[in-house]
Amino acid sequence: MSKHRIIEYIEKFVKLTDEESLFFISYFKESKIKKRQFIVQPDFTAKYRNYVLKGAFRAYVVADEGQDHTISFAIDDWWITDYNSYIFQQPATMFVVALEDSTILQLDYDKEQELKRSNHKFETVFRVMAERGLAFHQRRIISNLTQTAEERYINFVDRYPQIVQRIPQYALASYLGMTTEFLSRIRNKRVSKKS
Repeated sequence: MSKHRIIEYIEKFVKLTDEESLFFISYFKESKIKKRQFIVQPDFTAKYRNYVLKGAFRAYVVADEGQDHTISFAIDDWWITDYNSYIFQQPATMFVVALEDSTILQLDYDKEQELKRSNHKFETVFRVMAERGLAFHQRRIISNLTQTAEERYINFVDRYPQIVQRIPQYALASYLGMTTEFLSRIRNKRVSKKS
């Protein structure tokens, strides 16, 4: 698995010289993560920002009554961590677990700060990622407030078909704010409409 895939991702935002690319990559460590292994757990500070080379992850919180709520997913070429914990270097409130055997590139918090200081292009990359993440979360909040459960499901399937194929139904239901049974009914209704 080549670390150079991350450079293709970065170059969507900024163009790097070969030297800058090698320098950027040198700050990451590659890790193999087994299915069901946690890379972030509550009460421990999230040490890394994680770029998924191959695999799938789910970030979630568990409410006092024991019900879990999915906050985000990440598959190939996506990033994941408990950002509140990582950015402020305080104890995490989320679990981040592998849904498949996965390979990730991990960037340590202090090393990220060094990278940003070393080159304005790297600062730009992380700023653009933060802006895009903020816009995504705003869209998600608005859809949760203004759309029906069925509309949320249809929009998610249309926008992220590659994720729907790779995540368990309970995790998708939790992300969309519905029970697994309700999600099954929506799926069955859509299948019967198509046939």
